[in-house]
Amino acid sequence: MDASLPVPPVPDTMQATPKSTDQERPIVFAGDYPFMDILWTMILFFSWVVWIWMMVAILADVFSRRDISGWGKAAWTVFLIAVPFLGTLAYLIANHDGMADRKLEGARVAQADIDDHIRSVARNGGSDGAAAEIQQAKALLDSGAIDQGEFATLKAKALA
Repeated sequence: MDASLPVPPVPDTMQATPKSTDQERPIVFAGDYPFMDILWTMILFFSWVVWIWMMVAILADVFSRRDISGWGKAAWTVFLIAVPFLGTLAYLIANHDGMADRKLEGARVAQADIDDHIRSVARNGGSDGAAAEIQQAKALLDSGAIDQGEFATLKAKALA
């Protein structure tokens, strides 16, 4: 260092003293973070979560579509990743009705599948379907209508 330049004095708060310890450092607490900063942080975090949710919903819609090719899906994906705001707005404007229709149709298909499953379980006697069939086969065996081999066949069929 050049001796001709004056050295600025060090402020008292930065000078090391023999009794300075980690315990003397100022404690930062919530009072140093104003309410409006907290509110703004919450708004930004909420917006970020909504943004991620929208991107997942749009990409799920893109990949579940059957009316566009793989190249179309790739193009929408690249567009959404490369220019996220413009890509999202363009997809929502261009496909808003289609997204709702596809989601509604998916819900109808899922409901029909659940209804079919419930009907099949109810037809088979609920969770006791196999037990009820074996009980009926045992009654037939006891009455002499079937022999032991036929009972074993019916039992294996009920348990399969």
